[in-house]
Amino acid sequence: MDIIIAKNSGLCYGVKRALKIAQDTRQEKTGVVMTLGDLIHNPLVIANLRNQNIQTLESLGELKEGTVIIRSHGISPQVYSTLKKKKINIVDATCPNVKKIQNLVEQLARKGEEIIIVGDKDHPEIIGLIGYSQGKAKVIETVPHARRLPRKKKRFVLAQSTQDLYLFEKIISALIEKTEELRVYNTICQSVKKRQESTSELAASVDTLFIIGGKKSSNTSKLFRIAKRIQPNTHFVEKAAEITPGMLKGAKRIGLSGGASTPPEAIREAVLIIKENLTQQYPRETMSR
Repeated sequence: MDIIIAKNSGLCYGVKRALKIAQDTRQEKTGVVMTLGDLIHNPLVIANLRNQNIQTLESLGELKEGTVIIRSHGISPQVYSTLKKKKINIVDATCPNVKKIQNLVEQLARKGEEIIIVGDKDHPEIIGLIGYSQGKAKVIETVPHARRLPRKKKRFVLAQSTQDLYLFEKIISALIEKTEELRVYNTICQSVKKRQESTSELAASVDTLFIIGGKKSSNTSKLFRIAKRIQPNTHFVEKAAEITPGMLKGAKRIGLSGGASTPPEAIREAVLIIKENLTQQYPRETMSR
């Protein structure tokens, strides 16, 4: 019985950086310390931050004093301006990769051509990028949506940092048919690409796969979608306690992968739960990691 963890699973550089910034800020600052929205999309991490007395702020109207940490997904220039007017301490934990995309969108907006962003329209990263586009960007989520666009002489297209490369390529193909000159910027984060590649490889080599991470996490949700295309017996769980014996029935090679916002302890706990369940089912068999 094998339990295999995908390479490159778990926290990426941008998330680790944001967590360190939050923890250092809490140690350095007195008074109230808050994040503007969830710092990252993982309920276990958010609960841990609350235990460190770092609260989540849902509305700018609630903010009156203290220190606010900008989430790893970034914010729009308009929201940043509102924060500055409140004359509070601002700590920016925006992922450097997201910062690069923000700068790119801002530069492209000055050229006056239509900007297409392939991403999830309600995701905070995308909402921030729309702000940097000065309203010139359109968000495309699906291939049929791209095919419904009118013909244009020129377009720029880029991706949310956590986008599924397969979907991005499909939408680019659809846009080529609708655009005379299409300039493509592959802005998918390298860490995300590596996780997608390693998860795909693992999905092809196991008979059961678990994707561990927050249900609100864009990159983790896309890992699940990618894996499910390859291995239909793929399960998406936020925490190890959700893993049931029924999910493991008949499994001989079990894989685990975690998104860029999944803490290592969540993956370790999942391994332990799986081993406990398998020990009950196959008490005489040995298991390897």
